[in-house]
Amino acid sequence: MRALFAALIAVALASCATQDAPRKGESKSDAAEYNMQLGVGYLQKGNLAVAKDKLERSYKENPRDPNVHNALALLYERLNEPKKADMHYREAVRLAPKNPELSNNYAVYLCRTNRPDEGVKRFLAAATNPLYRKPEAAFTNAGVCLRNAKKDSEAEQNFLRALQVRPNYAEAAYQLGDLDFGRGRLQEARARVDGYLGAFKPTPDLLLLGVRITAALGDRLAAERYARRLRVDFPDSQQSREIPDLKSNPG
Repeated sequence: MRALFAALIAVALASCATQDAPRKGESKSDAAEYNMQLGVGYLQKGNLAVAKDKLERSYKENPRDPNVHNALALLYERLNEPKKADMHYREAVRLAPKNPELSNNYAVYLCRTNRPDEGVKRFLAAATNPLYRKPEAAFTNAGVCLRNAKKDSEAEQNFLRALQVRPNYAEAAYQLGDLDFGRGRLQEARARVDGYLGAFKPTPDLLLLGVRITAALGDRLAAERYARRLRVDFPDSQQSREIPDLKSNPG
């Protein structure tokens, strides 16, 4: 669930801005905010022990801050403590029911823990909330969640909705093309990838998908063009190291 995890990290760590240490006389809420920022910073670096200490301090100082609960939920998910993670995600949403980003985060967790119906419901609520700044991401995540639940037709509709909102959203284009490819709809998959790359900037995922689609179609020349572009534009990417051996493909 690569897309979902990326979305979760981007949103959950978005508040990790650098702040000065609280000065003497500042309120508990200021101290809680500072400790939360520190905790999220350590979480981002993978130092879970220190992150836990800072975030639990922040919780004691201000237990009604939904962002503290959101950060604790992510921490406990990393610590493989699902009951605590779920509790804090739910509390974050309860304390800030109109915050679409927190709802989106909880939706990510629900999909990752095999509760797709609940997750998709929350994704769509976030996507249609006028306060949410990235509806295309929520629609795409809903599609990924549905795809993992083997609901391909519903997944496709959500990827299309994401591209209606933002036609240059590369993740939705990739997911849609990869869905077609996985369903054996090779010509449709190629048309989607070619159409996107003809209008917008390439990504390594889309170029590698282009290699795989055209190789499966037996169009070795097109596959080599995609592979060459991937190597030139993204030489250090993981995708460039995953290019298949085109010599073994007919064409």
